[in-house]
Amino acid sequence: MTTYLIKRCLQVFPVLFGVSLIAFWMIHAIPGDPAQILLGQTASPDQVARLRASMGLDQSLFVQYGDFLSHAVRGDFGVSIAAGRPVVTELLERLPATLELTACAMIVAIVVGVPVGVISAVRKYSLLDRVLSGVTLAGVSMPIFWLAMILIVFFAADLDLLPFPGRLSGNQSITSYTGLVLVDSLVMGNLSAFWDGLLHLVMPAVALAAFPAAVIMRMTRSSMLEVLDEDYVRTARAKGVLPWRVVLKHAMRNAMLPTLTVMGMQTGLLMGGAMIAETIFSWPGVGQLTYQAISGRDYPVIQAVVLYGAALMVFVNLFVDALYAVLDPRVRYQ
Repeated sequence: MTTYLIKRCLQVFPVLFGVSLIAFWMIHAIPGDPAQILLGQTASPDQVARLRASMGLDQSLFVQYGDFLSHAVRGDFGVSIAAGRPVVTELLERLPATLELTACAMIVAIVVGVPVGVISAVRKYSLLDRVLSGVTLAGVSMPIFWLAMILIVFFAADLDLLPFPGRLSGNQSITSYTGLVLVDSLVMGNLSAFWDGLLHLVMPAVALAAFPAAVIMRMTRSSMLEVLDEDYVRTARAKGVLPWRVVLKHAMRNAMLPTLTVMGMQTGLLMGGAMIAETIFSWPGVGQLTYQAISGRDYPVIQAVVLYGAALMVFVNLFVDALYAVLDPRVRYQ
C-alpha cells in the first residue's frame, strides 16, 4: 500500500509540469495585449512598450516561462496586473469562498445522486425508475447558467424565499478566521449569520450540483444493476438475508468503486462550473477571479488559477485512488 501511494505521489510532479507548460503557451496565445488593456486605447506606443518591458512581456516566451516556473516552485506567482497585489494573496482571499461552495455542491450531489441511483437500480424498469431517469437526463442536459437564472427568478425574485446575491446579507457581519462563513459564524456563536450564510449557499450549490448529481446517479444505477446480478448477491438472497441488507452491505461496496472515480472527476470539474456560478451569483471566489482575470488578460492570475485547478484535480484523484486501493486490494498489486 505504501509503495503504491509513493508511486502515485511521484506522478503528481510531471503532471503539474505538463499542465504549467500547456497553460502558459495557451494563455499567451489569447489575442490581446495586457499592457494595452491596462493602459487603455488612448495610451501611446511608448507607454505601452515601457509597461510591457516592466512586466517582462518583451522577453521571449522561453525566458518568460523559465522565469514563471522558477518563481512558481517557490510559491511566488507574481503580482496581479489588475489589482497590483501579490497573486497568492488574491488567491488565498478567494479560495475559502470557492471551497465552501464546491464542498456544499459536492455534498448535495452525493446525497442526491447515490440514493437515487440505488433506488432506481433496485426498482429497475418501474415507473419510478423511468421518472428518476428522466430527471437525471434533465440534470445532465441543463446548463448551469440556465438553471441558475431559473432559481434566481423563482426563489429570489418571485417568491422571495432565498437571498441573492453574495455570501451574506448586508445586515450580517462576522469576523473572518478561516474565510468560511458557516465555520466562522459557528465559531462566533452567531446563529443568525450561520442561517443567513446557509440560505445564500442554497441556490449556487444546487445550480452547481445538478450536473454531478445526475452523473453520479447514472453511474450508481449502472454499477448497481451489474452487481445485483452477481452470484454472491443471489446467494445472499437465497440464504434469506433481508433485502435492504443485501443492497447496502453486499451490493453497494462493490458498486461504489466506479462511482468513486466519477466523484473524483466531478469534484475537479466543479471548479470549471464554479466560474459560471460565482459570476452569476456574485460569489467572491476563485471562479469569479478567473473570469475577471481572463477578461483583463491578467496573465499572472490566470496562470496561478490554472495551476491551482490542476493541483486540486490531481490531489482529488490521488485521494480517490488511495480510497480505491483501500476498498479493492487488487489495485495495490497491479
